[in-house]
Amino acid sequence: MTSQTETRLSELGITLPDAAAPAANYVPFVKTGNQLFISGQLPMESGAIAVTGKLGGGLEVEDGQKAAKLCAINLLAQAKAATGDLDKVVRLVKIVGFVNSTGDFTDQPKVINGASDFLVEAMGDSGRHARSAVSAASLPFGAAVEIEAIFEIAD
Repeated sequence: MTSQTETRLSELGITLPDAAAPAANYVPFVKTGNQLFISGQLPMESGAIAVTGKLGGGLEVEDGQKAAKLCAINLLAQAKAATGDLDKVVRLVKIVGFVNSTGDFTDQPKVINGASDFLVEAMGDSGRHARSAVSAASLPFGAAVEIEAIFEIAD
């Protein structure tokens, strides 16, 4: 049986990728009680980082939004790997978005909107969330964006 979120994703033309393996000594997610913490996800597509570089230093807001959306897709892939079924995800509680940007770039919130807008589109009202959008001097592998998340899950 396909979850409601996966049905929406299919309608949007999106198939969740396999959840990415950690790139260092950490786990991709931790479940504790009814919370699911997803480690930071990069803008991976077809096994490679799809958007690299700095916002304000060659990348435009639209490039960052694309990267943020890819991070969000990968967050959902990790949530599915953690729960086995996205219907077990009650709601998205919070995301923290890191934007690889120059010191004078101030549109981090607009960049992370690429993830926020997509997650609400994919999850409906249960995708509405608290969030932070912050600048980073650099990110792993030169990625333009990295996003972590906290979900509430069913017991």
